Amino acid sequence: MSTAQRIITARPVTDVPPVVEESLDHAERSELKARISELMKEQDAILLAHYYTSGDLQDLATETGGCVSDSLEMARFGHATSAKTLIVAGVRFMGETAKILNPEKRVLMPDLRAECSLDLSCPADDFAAFCDQHPDRTVVVYANTSAAVKARADWMVTSSIAVPVAKHLHEQGKKILWAPDRYLGDYVQKTTGADMVLWQGSCVVHERFKADGIRELKQSHPEAAVLVHPESPATVIALADVVGSTTQLINAVRDLPQPTFIVATDNGIFHKMREVAPGKLLLEAPTGGRGATCVSCAHCPWMAMNGLRSLLHVLETGINEIHVPEDIGTKAVHSINRMLNFASANKVALRGSSGD
Repeated sequence: MSTAQRIITARPVTDVPPVVEESLDHAERSELKARISELMKEQDAILLAHYYTSGDLQDLATETGGCVSDSLEMARFGHATSAKTLIVAGVRFMGETAKILNPEKRVLMPDLRAECSLDLSCPADDFAAFCDQHPDRTVVVYANTSAAVKARADWMVTSSIAVPVAKHLHEQGKKILWAPDRYLGDYVQKTTGADMVLWQGSCVVHERFKADGIRELKQSHPEAAVLVHPESPATVIALADVVGSTTQLINAVRDLPQPTFIVATDNGIFHKMREVAPGKLLLEAPTGGRGATCVSCAHCPWMAMNGLRSLLHVLETGINEIHVPEDIGTKAVHSINRMLNFASANKVALRGSSGD
């Protein structure tokens, strides 16, 4: 059976909000950060910010002893800290993952409307029914999924460990049911040769990158290295000098000798890239095509919902707390721990999980 015959259709994500960035002047920014820092101390709270959130939130997390990273490292950092309250600046599945790994702690988010198109494309009930249709397959889900989907899985993986896990399962003769990102799943399948059924989800940011646009940009900047997250279409991945997770792409900008980089992932990552490699020129990979309204729309609209104002409101009111039912959390933690144990035993780096 061909790979195309084994692919199913996921629920389409059509209600995508516009990107609305928070606008602050210097005085507002300073006042908000000072008040937030004060309340965080009073409430024994720590800020965990994803690479794709605003520079203001990333800076505040660093300045207050928090964490700026991918979703899994954010959750693990929260587990290691003694803070009783974790504030997760990102999207909902990240808050859920933090709660799963830290059930005894209070987990807050600046905006509970911050979703993820991959998560939304894979409703738990639909996914469970699909799994039931393929009982002979090992269920592997990407970190960008709900707690309920993780609870149905045998493994949860990040983009940095997806290939090693799939290779491991393939060598054991196991067939894989993969969800939710079809592009990452296709990349993993082609890399490992594993027998995989692919759920047809996609990231609204990464699937917009255009190979033709990257080729044209490369002609203008022939010295540039092309960095691509594997949630992107295969035609885009084929142009990459580096295919990797968020942290792997950040490290590439820091470590590679090229002075210029064309970056095919959420442009929120540029803040950290400029921090680690201030002398490098970073160019957004084009997402525009014929009929497009922008040349590059490479920013998650749900990530943009996180801001200093909403963070302050959460600390002042205590709203937006994340809750995961105990039975779901207990099951979901097994799929996460299976990955963590595999990474530890095989010395596989996990940082830079999601595009998360």
